[in-house]
Amino acid sequence: MEPRFQSMPFVFLTALGDHDNELKGWQLGADDYLTKPVDYDVLAAVITARLARVARSAVWPKHVGLREREVETLTWAARGKTFGEIAEILGLSKRTVEFHLDNARRKLGVATRTQALIKAATGHLIHP
Repeated sequence: MEPRFQSMPFVFLTALGDHDNELKGWQLGADDYLTKPVDYDVLAAVITARLARVARSAVWPKHVGLREREVETLTWAARGKTFGEIAEILGLSKRTVEFHLDNARRKLGVATRTQALIKAATGHLIHP
């Protein structure tokens, strides 16, 4: 009921696997209903899919206006390249690489470059 949690995925992870409890979970608004013992591969896939869906939702606009160089620098950074390596790959200076990464960070609305990488990858803006 709290507005700030309106778009947050809700996954039931419970030992209550009978029909009535599962039905009640769905009726209460669960996005997924998993029962114990949990398959950790399935749990990871559910969480990844739900976070990707949130990233694509209205909470985070589909079109954030990243320029091509911002996408390139984010992609290479997500692949573990240093500023110097990215600069060499793209034929830029290290300072220009930092500039593009900072612009991308601001456009994605996050505080750190690491958060920008996670958000861009989760939202399928880059493919590390």
